[in-house]
Amino acid sequence: MLYVVRHGRTEINAAGKLLGRSDPGLDETGRRQAEELANRIGEVDLVISSPLKRTMETASYISDTVETDSRWLELDYGELEGKSMESIDAEVWERWRSDNNWAPGGGESLSALSVRVTEACGEVAEISKDKEVVVVTHVSPIKAALAWVLGLDAGVSWKCHVSPGSSMAIKIGEYGPVLHNFNVVER
Repeated sequence: MLYVVRHGRTEINAAGKLLGRSDPGLDETGRRQAEELANRIGEVDLVISSPLKRTMETASYISDTVETDSRWLELDYGELEGKSMESIDAEVWERWRSDNNWAPGGGESLSALSVRVTEACGEVAEISKDKEVVVVTHVSPIKAALAWVLGLDAGVSWKCHVSPGSSMAIKIGEYGPVLHNFNVVER
């Protein structure tokens, strides 16, 4: 089974601000979420993580041994990094939602994110055919992985919510990936 999980909460997440490549650690709630996540998933064979503090800290609750892969980094929000979602102009949101190739100044498009996450999904899918694998990552890569497993385009990211400390389970079978669950936060 392949589990793609979101890190626990940070103070910046709690404040409703865009958090891409900034590197805060978990807050107290985030540490509790990471512990609950680890207990929910149980013992695994391999943990892969984005190299940022919040994901590495979450991964440390799951395993003492963690491999990093930068393809699982959060979307680069460029000039929008750290801004509250309410402060972003409606025209920017409309442009972003209507064009998967659009990127904030100095940032990354959903299409570019999709390319790197799809590549990473293909590799980890092979490993998870006969092993329990966890990928600890961020909101946007999880949405891109959801698009990969369901065969949808990157625009699906605007139509789903991913909670801190949540998990998605994907079974890799003879005919490819099958979504078993999404945004699980409780046993």
